[in-house]
Amino acid sequence: MRADLVWFCVPDAEIVRSARSLAAKIEWKGRVALHSSGALTSDELGALRKRGAAVASVHPLMTFVRRSRPPLAGVPFAIEGDAAAVRVVRRVVKDLGGNAYSIRKEDKAAYHAWGTFASPLFTALLAITEQVAVAAGVSPQAARRRMIPILQQTLSNYAAFGAADGFSGPIVRGDADTVNRHLRALRGVPEAREVYIALARAALRYLPAKNRNSLRKLLESQAE
Repeated sequence: MRADLVWFCVPDAEIVRSARSLAAKIEWKGRVALHSSGALTSDELGALRKRGAAVASVHPLMTFVRRSRPPLAGVPFAIEGDAAAVRVVRRVVKDLGGNAYSIRKEDKAAYHAWGTFASPLFTALLAITEQVAVAAGVSPQAARRRMIPILQQTLSNYAAFGAADGFSGPIVRGDADTVNRHLRALRGVPEAREVYIALARAALRYLPAKNRNSLRKLLESQAE
C-alpha cells in the first residue's frame, strides 16, 4: 500500500476488527490511520498505533443517506487522537472546506448523542408528526408537503434568535386548555402522546413559558 493516510469508514463494531486484520499486513510506521465514528475514540485503532501509526478519530457533524450527497463546506468535524494524526486531519478537513475542532475522548459519547438528537431523532419526530397529521385527516405525503414552510421558518428562527426567542405556541403562552385538548386528541396516537408530554416537559424546563405550574400539573396528571 502506497497511501500515507488510511481512513476507516466502516460501522463502529467493525473498526477494531478491521484495524487488527490490517495491522500485520502493512507497514504502519509513518502512516496516519483515521476512523469516522462519532461515538468511539481513536483508541479503537490501538492495534495500528502499536505498529507505529499515528491514529485519530474524525467525525463530521452531518447526515448522510443513500440518496443525498451533502456538501462538506462549513461542516464541523470533531477530532481527537495522536498529535501527528490530528495535524494531518486538520489539513484534510480544511481541504474539504470543513471546520475542525478538538474533542476530548470522554466527551465523544455525549457528542454523538447530541448529533443523534439533531438529525436521526429529529427525523423520528417528523415521522411521528406525520402520524399526528393522519389523526387530523391528512395523509403523510400531504403532511410532509404542508409542514415544510413551518419547519423551514422554525429552523430559520432558531438559527437567527436561538431556542428561547424562537419558541412559539401554546406553552410559551401558558395556554393549558389548548395543551389539554391536544393530549385528549392524541389518545389515539399513544406514541405521539408520549413524545408530546416529554417534549412539553423539556420546554417547561429549558424554554420560556407562562402558567408553568398549571402546565406542569397537567402534564404530570396526563403522564400517569
